[in-house]
Amino acid sequence: MPGKKKSRPVVSGLVVLGLVAASGYLTLELRKQEQQGVTEVRNVGVLDGSRTKADAAGAVRPEARWSRLENPARSVLRDADGQVQAILTDGARTATLKGPARTFAEPASTASKVSTTDWIRLMPKAWTKGAEKSTWFEEWYAEHATSKEDDLFAIAFQYVAGAAPRKDAQGLAFAGDANFGPLNTSGAEGGDLRLEQSDFYDYLGVPYPFRDGQVGTPETIRARSLDCSGYLRMVLGYRARYPLMSSDTSGDGLPRTANGMARSGEGADVLPLTGVAAKDRPTTIDQLQPGDLVFFKLDARTGQRLDHVGMVLGHDTEGHLIFVSSREEINGPTIGDVGGVSRLDGNGYYAKTLRSAKRL
Repeated sequence: MPGKKKSRPVVSGLVVLGLVAASGYLTLELRKQEQQGVTEVRNVGVLDGSRTKADAAGAVRPEARWSRLENPARSVLRDADGQVQAILTDGARTATLKGPARTFAEPASTASKVSTTDWIRLMPKAWTKGAEKSTWFEEWYAEHATSKEDDLFAIAFQYVAGAAPRKDAQGLAFAGDANFGPLNTSGAEGGDLRLEQSDFYDYLGVPYPFRDGQVGTPETIRARSLDCSGYLRMVLGYRARYPLMSSDTSGDGLPRTANGMARSGEGADVLPLTGVAAKDRPTTIDQLQPGDLVFFKLDARTGQRLDHVGMVLGHDTEGHLIFVSSREEINGPTIGDVGGVSRLDGNGYYAKTLRSAKRL
């Protein structure tokens, strides 16, 4: 999302109500989606599932086989039975490991359910061809191959509607039900229902010192709020420790906005960005895998900027590719269909506005 804007004067309650009603009407008319409902997201638990051909320490067994695939270039680890155990992409730190199946569902706002054996974790270094022989990878894989500690998906669902608060040893609430942002009371014609620019430190309510010397200063009005890019910075950066930039131009790591992330040199481009017009929609999404970041062009007012980002969760039980993101219509992180079905295939609102993807 764009950088923070100057505050605007507060208007009367009647104007606010009028803005909310008008924004909701326009959203429904433009997107032509199903009737909205109350959001209630649940992780419905761990299903029966087990790893194969891994010892108690998670070390790679001698009978395991490595192979190389292209588009994008990646290494694949298979067990003696040919079952995929890990996928590691050149230039990316996110690794797909196989583990027990989990099912994610949001019955209040979508019929979709995603059952997956993919566990997405962050490696200490970007993958390179032949890194399976390195000491750092052997040690990392031994620690994480059979781990049940929270992965990126588990972390992501700690901010959906109804998620219980979690506090650190100092009493800071670092997880729990997140909003998208405060109501927009600017009174501007065509304005959004909710304000953007709520980053992870706004959610936390504490200043955050970035490595470039800048300090993120939270705004009280944005407490417990995460816009789409702020949500992923919380999951990938603050929680999983991927380096974070203080803006789109200062520091190194994951930029502040969706546009900055899409156009940065971070990770590996899975669906390269060719433009933001309708003709620039990717012709295929076969390269996408769980954990990939997907970027959208939703709003003509943002010019050449991409203005939304989400994370691929996986295929639902009907075979549709689903993503999770923080959205203003449902006021927070969701895989639901309020304001547009969360499918990357077909010709729904988000499928048609997809423009690129990358693997961090």
